[in-house]
Amino acid sequence: MQQLTEPWNITAQLDELRTQGLWRELRPLDAVDGVTVRTEGRDWINFSSNDYLGLAHSAEMKQALAEGIAKYGGGSGASRLVCGTHRAHAKLEEALADFKGTEAALTFSSGFAVALGTIPALMGAGDTIILDKLCHASLVDAARLSGATIRVFPHNHLEKLERLLQTAQGRVLVVTESIFSMDGDAAPLREIAELKSKHGAWLLVDEAHAVGVLGPQGRGLAAALGVDQQVDLHLGTLSKAFGLSGGYLAASRQVIDLLINRARSFIYSTAPPVHLAHALEVILELIRRERGDDGRRRVLSNAQKTQALLSELGIASPPAEAAILPVILGEESRAMEVSTRLRDAGFLIPCIRYPTVARGSARLRITISALHTAAQIHALGTALQETLERHG
Repeated sequence: MQQLTEPWNITAQLDELRTQGLWRELRPLDAVDGVTVRTEGRDWINFSSNDYLGLAHSAEMKQALAEGIAKYGGGSGASRLVCGTHRAHAKLEEALADFKGTEAALTFSSGFAVALGTIPALMGAGDTIILDKLCHASLVDAARLSGATIRVFPHNHLEKLERLLQTAQGRVLVVTESIFSMDGDAAPLREIAELKSKHGAWLLVDEAHAVGVLGPQGRGLAAALGVDQQVDLHLGTLSKAFGLSGGYLAASRQVIDLLINRARSFIYSTAPPVHLAHALEVILELIRRERGDDGRRRVLSNAQKTQALLSELGIASPPAEAAILPVILGEESRAMEVSTRLRDAGFLIPCIRYPTVARGSARLRITISALHTAAQIHALGTALQETLERHG
């Protein structure tokens, strides 16, 4: 095959990534059993998965998927607007709307696709989108794609947010996460909701890392704080606490109808397999009931235990708002070294580096599952303390 020549400069780009400590590669796992993963003939304790409730490999999940495949088979065959919409898709969306307390909901192939479809469908030239500085890349990319004016406020900085609201033009959309994906802290949603109402803006809240974990029935941080009815656009994923894949937008009936007609990532994508929709409806019901309550108690208890242990060992990490605990190490090379040494000790915690986080703020992003045991948490603390002492 003919090689691309100098104008593309790909070799130099790859060499630069390696030099800067930003090289990434895929490392397939051979097996996953709860929080234990196997690859290269060895087991590791996984502290990096977003499977917060431990449902991805549960007996209930396997049964729901088997039922779905037996009933519906594999792929859906087409996009939702051609012939890909099945009754199972509609039932899942009805259940999600009921779960989030909205008139309607729409599912997408991923959380990223939800953002890319929703924001440009609702916002355009002459409008203003105001984002928290630490919003997920999908939200930032969607805002850029919309053509609207973008304004950014420092993380959770309410005074700056209000100043931006005071000068915003056109239709105004405030965008924030509820639990931030890399820092694990919570947005001040009560105050943000008050500001958006005061200034006549709309509010989009990405609850990817809160749904299933926080709030009554696992409905998220907005519901936990009692402000869910003040959120105009509820965005979430089905790949974290739900343990499968996909994403959703829950909102008014009119908004959902508009997305069906304008959200390009929805219109031009083949519908997710029908058996996934069936399984997700089963898992949603499970999350809302006693099994979900038990999982939430355990994951939050485990997060608090981990936080307390890190503090006791003198390892700095912000207070745990949900199930994400960052240990910020600074330089990319140091974070890579610590991650590698922990892997050698039997713990899977890939480091998070630029551009996912700002330069100089590389970190270990420890994520907690309801399935982690006290012994595993204690062993992690000991290994992390020893690693930081040797390679600090």
